[in-house]
Amino acid sequence: MTENTKSDAPNQEALAISQTGALAPLLVLAGITLFAVLGFIENQPPYLPAEGVLAAVPHSPSEFPAIFDQDDSLLGLDGGVGDGGMVAVAGPPFSRNIFPCMDCHGEADLPPNPERRELVDKHANIKLINHDEQHRWCLDCHDLKDRDFLHLAGGEKVPFTESYRLCGQCHGPQYKDWKVGIHGKRTGYWNGAKRYLLCVNCHNPHNPRFASLKPLPPPVRPHFLRAMDRPVGAAAAAAAEPKKKEESHAE
Repeated sequence: MTENTKSDAPNQEALAISQTGALAPLLVLAGITLFAVLGFIENQPPYLPAEGVLAAVPHSPSEFPAIFDQDDSLLGLDGGVGDGGMVAVAGPPFSRNIFPCMDCHGEADLPPNPERRELVDKHANIKLINHDEQHRWCLDCHDLKDRDFLHLAGGEKVPFTESYRLCGQCHGPQYKDWKVGIHGKRTGYWNGAKRYLLCVNCHNPHNPRFASLKPLPPPVRPHFLRAMDRPVGAAAAAAAEPKKKEESHAE
């Protein structure tokens, strides 16, 4: 070891000690600042939403039937994935009083018409939007002769309960994920019978892109529920009832 190397070692140790000493005040300051901020937050009065806003009272799923009243029961579970890869699925969300289709299309005075055209007499409300509407039409999916069935690209008829096979012809990655439970929703048992939601239980087949969702109100914070200076829920309604009666008598 040379004389220069020996003389450099103490200098390097001194430099390391000085750097550590310089960091110590910064760490202490950061700790004091953090505790001050936490103390300030802790001492703030509870947030009280304004009267009349959705966040002012607790809510339950029963207030949002369009969202929570979906059929998620396990009815129809018959073994999950069975022979041939078939799966137990929920019923298709048909429009009311429109199925079986052959109740109308089977009539003698309504022969099949394969001509691409804009529908004006029946089903005029159905429009292909955001679903390759420039190249697709009704009979690309619905069977020409038996409207109670769909058909694959090769002509094979499939029932509406197997519409996922039709969707999977174009949407291969999503179909693969759906079969293993990554895409979509399933109910049932992890090691037993399962029930899958069809693609069309979530996506409108004619306009599959999801529309903008209206957010639900936020949950009521626990410290607001504990606040005693304002009645909440049923108590608020009971407190408001005498005031309403007084106003009605005054009029």
